[in-house]
Amino acid sequence: MTAQQKQQTQERLIPLLAVVGPTAVGKTKIAISLAQKLNGEIVSADSVQVYRHLNIGSAKPTMQERQGVPHHLLDIVEPDTNFTVYDYQQRAKKVIQAINRRNKLPILTGGTGLYIKAVLDDYHFSSGKTNVLIRKRLQEELARQGKEHFYRRLQQIDPATAKKVHPNDLRRILRALEYFYLTGEPISRQWERTKKKKKHPYRLTLIGLTMQRNILYETINKRAERMLAAGLLTEVKQLLAKGYKSSLKSLQSLGYYHLIRYLEGKWDWETAISAFKRDTRRYAKRQLTWFRADQRVCWYTLEPQADLNPVLDHICSKIEGY
Repeated sequence: MTAQQKQQTQERLIPLLAVVGPTAVGKTKIAISLAQKLNGEIVSADSVQVYRHLNIGSAKPTMQERQGVPHHLLDIVEPDTNFTVYDYQQRAKKVIQAINRRNKLPILTGGTGLYIKAVLDDYHFSSGKTNVLIRKRLQEELARQGKEHFYRRLQQIDPATAKKVHPNDLRRILRALEYFYLTGEPISRQWERTKKKKKHPYRLTLIGLTMQRNILYETINKRAERMLAAGLLTEVKQLLAKGYKSSLKSLQSLGYYHLIRYLEGKWDWETAISAFKRDTRRYAKRQLTWFRADQRVCWYTLEPQADLNPVLDHICSKIEGY
């Protein structure tokens, strides 16, 4: 391909700015400021903020905090909806295209790594849905024969995936088996097809935000306290009062799970809050590991109370046309 052909290809690609990083690092604030500077609109990539009524615990930005910047993919499904990464990917791609048609810059931001990767790398999904009967049959078999039996079966039908999945990771084992029975092929083939795809749909600028670990952990602890002060416990009570089951995937997320354990009498208050903060710190560590594996990320280390304008200006300078 000649230099001219490469330039023409680049011009046809949709420009996309993505801002990633661990929870509580300040992605929302940075993304909103960038949207104001770059005439952008924000596409949320948060697997909890998609749910209506889960506001405080998901750190969903309020209308005031959004400062007039359009936000997409917030509050799009009820808490009892089976919302998958496939569902997210399909919606996000359409939203990004629509923003681009309005001559605005799409800014994809959030901490759900799989959501981000599914969009940026156009992951291939043969099916985004589950089958209730297959899931029920697998769960009944699990109750009878145990997880070791399931892991051995995964080793037989999809050894490549079995090597990557811990024998105790029941959620991923069940999903891999379910995928096999839904499609007739191992889920590892889906990932192989994704890796083989060489064309990417976006002219991407990928920004990562981080902090020194001790500062980030302190920030996480303080944010948990602010959530509690803002009424997180009341929010959880209201969700349960509306009839949403505590076993829902949406209510297994950070903060909600911990306060439900408290309300059900399984933990005392101190245990619930301590576990909430600990598990959020652990989640942030996993997020960093995930995003640092992507060599495309340009990292910025933020300092508390520091002037963000130099960081914002440097990021803007990377965007063609700024």
